[in-house]
Amino acid sequence: MRDAATTMIDRIGAAASSDAILPAETKGLVFEAGGKRLIDGIDLQIESGPLTVVMGPNGAGKSLLLRLLHGLIVPTAGTVSWAGRPIGEEVRKRQAMVFQRPVLLRRSVADNIGFVLRLRGADSDDRRLEILDLAGLAANAQQPARLLSGGEQQRLALARALATEPEVLFLDEPTSSLDPGSVAIIEDMVKSIHAGGTKVLFVTHDIGQARRLADEVLFIHRGQVVEHTPVARFFDNPDSRPAQDYLAGRIVR
Repeated sequence: MRDAATTMIDRIGAAASSDAILPAETKGLVFEAGGKRLIDGIDLQIESGPLTVVMGPNGAGKSLLLRLLHGLIVPTAGTVSWAGRPIGEEVRKRQAMVFQRPVLLRRSVADNIGFVLRLRGADSDDRRLEILDLAGLAANAQQPARLLSGGEQQRLALARALATEPEVLFLDEPTSSLDPGSVAIIEDMVKSIHAGGTKVLFVTHDIGQARRLADEVLFIHRGQVVEHTPVARFFDNPDSRPAQDYLAGRIVR
């Protein structure tokens, strides 16, 4: 997988410069909805190096945190900054996000990639196939995207995000309910993307997947970050009771 996409991955890594948008920082980040505080005063520093896996029980605020970092929703209070800059179009166009359910254009597989490449002024048949090859979808190039399997659609969504050459990639449970083969391909893609220099923040409930991918774990409970630690320490010796319960399969209170 890495050998097939070396040129493209290295190009993405080379795009980072002294004008990079990392590190990111949140101060007193709060998000309220329906009279409830769902994100509760998060202070967080996000560095460029490690692949960060975000974990926590259902309703902890994992997906909300990614959306706040990406500027898809506006915080009730507090701030998000990227290398000292507030979220704006200049920052967001250097990021990409893939959701649990893929959102695709009603076009061919290749045209889904071509749409993004045209926006960047970089469309060509070779570039489309280069990206689709990374996702294992080159043979499906002319197939309507809506006829792909669920796993293939998610691989296409990730490939389309990759076509934007993001400096930061947010992945919100991208392998949920997928077959093991598709999970393995997506994990290989994520590893290659990270190896090329893109910062990855990956939400998952899958402990095995977190062990395979993570350099560090961001554990969220009741809208607060209770652990932000290297992966080995998190799994071998978690500091907080909520993380201990989560890893033991107990109800997290």
